[in-house]
Amino acid sequence: MSSAPSRSDDPVSAALNGATQLLRADILALGAPAPVVLIDGRSGAGKTSLTRLLLERWPLEASPQLLALDSTYPGWDGLDAAVDDVTQHVLLPHAGGQPGQWRRWDWTVGEYAEAHGVDPDLPLVVEGSGILTPVTAGLADVRVWVDSPAASRRERALERDGDTYRPHWERWARQEDRHLERDDPAAHATRVVAVP
Repeated sequence: MSSAPSRSDDPVSAALNGATQLLRADILALGAPAPVVLIDGRSGAGKTSLTRLLLERWPLEASPQLLALDSTYPGWDGLDAAVDDVTQHVLLPHAGGQPGQWRRWDWTVGEYAEAHGVDPDLPLVVEGSGILTPVTAGLADVRVWVDSPAASRRERALERDGDTYRPHWERWARQEDRHLERDDPAAHATRVVAVP
């Protein structure tokens, strides 16, 4: 099963569509011109699909900037490093009304590539495993934890990324386990989204 929404009668699509409507309402209720939205969850939970739907149905006039942590993790052991980097160089500056910057990780050559600027006057959506921590929670307006059963997550993730991801599944899961134990992301969420 793909993590992308398909038919309207599909339970995954129904969950993601319902969550998108709730998040739109949350964003509108803020009354802020440049809100920060964090979308966290374990691999294969449905974060990227939810983010895609939210961006397609964004409720504000100003289009949001998207930062997908998949573009910033410095390799298969880089969950914490990416979150620290994004916190220091994107979320903290954005909260202070200052421009931020993130660097893309080139997975092919195994090093950082070009940098991308972040405008503090525009909304920002950051999506990726590990992004919701006690520190980042204080820097975001809408905080989402996407929860899904392990078997469903694994099936979606491996269908999406196949043999590239298969040998790294357990290695990545251990980093997510540490994140859950240390940061308790669901406790800092303004919305918990259950995806079958």
